[in-house]
Amino acid sequence: MFQDLLRRLTAPEPSALPELDCRLALGALLVRIARTDGDYAEVEIAQIDKALVARYSLSPFEAAALRAECEALEAEAPDTVRFTRAIKDTVSYEDRVSVIQALWSVVLADGVRDDEEDSMMRMTASLLGVSDQDSHRARLKMSAG
Repeated sequence: MFQDLLRRLTAPEPSALPELDCRLALGALLVRIARTDGDYAEVEIAQIDKALVARYSLSPFEAAALRAECEALEAEAPDTVRFTRAIKDTVSYEDRVSVIQALWSVVLADGVRDDEEDSMMRMTASLLGVSDQDSHRARLKMSAG
């Protein structure tokens, strides 16, 4: 189902993603971080939907439908290293920082930060080319919000 998108994402020199593909790829990262601790909790799912509504001006129904597609893509996506490297090469820095904010909002949604999530966030921010300082600011912003 997502083979064409995955092929483009993992090409040696990926080109800029069309808007819909970008939504799917970035949404799949939100799903991946929520699944990192082995507990894909309702509160995390709700936060993913909220992030998709805010980021893409979707209705709650549209966000839930997009999240369902993102869940399927995440399940088929390659390892996080190749997936995020491809996104880094096709998405602007500002968009990647906002993705880090959304990822932190999902990590913090259940009120528990575990070692797996912290490790995944450090790796994901680094692989997306987002500085530690910008990731820290994003976490603080999401903690305060």
